[in-house]
Amino acid sequence: MKRIGLLTSGGDAPGMNACIRAVVRTALYYGMEVYGIERGYQGLIDDEMVSMEMRSVSDIVQRGGTKLRTARCLEMLTKAGQKKAVKTLEARGIEGLVVIGGDGSFRGAKCLSEEYGIPTIGIPGTIDNDLEYTDYTLGFDT
Repeated sequence: MKRIGLLTSGGDAPGMNACIRAVVRTALYYGMEVYGIERGYQGLIDDEMVSMEMRSVSDIVQRGGTKLRTARCLEMLTKAGQKKAVKTLEARGIEGLVVIGGDGSFRGAKCLSEEYGIPTIGIPGTIDNDLEYTDYTLGFDT
C-alpha cells in the first residue's frame, strides 16, 4: 500500500490532532503518501483533500479540535453517496482509509470495507466512550 486517506468524522474529541500526527508520521516513515480528507465523509464525497507531509502535522498536538475539521454526512448513508466516496478514492489512487471517529464514523468505514473492498482502519475517537470492544477512546477522559 503506497497511498492512504485519513479523515476525522462526527464530533471532535481531544487527542484527534495527536492521532492525525501519529498516523501521518508513521505512514511517511514507511514510504506512504497521505492525503488528509477535510470535513470527514463529506470531504471524501466532495474530493476535499490535501497532501500531508511532516510539516503539515508540526505544532498541532496541543491544539484542540481536529486539523482536518470534521462534519456529519447524511449523504454517506445513501448508496449514491457511498459510490461517490469510492469514486473519489479510486480517482486519487488511495488504496486504504484511516478513520478517526465514533460509532457513525465506523459504520461508514465498515460499509466501504465490506461493500466496496476498501481497506479501512478505525481509530476510536469519541468523548462518549460508547464503542463496543474498546475500554477507552480518544477524548473520553475529558
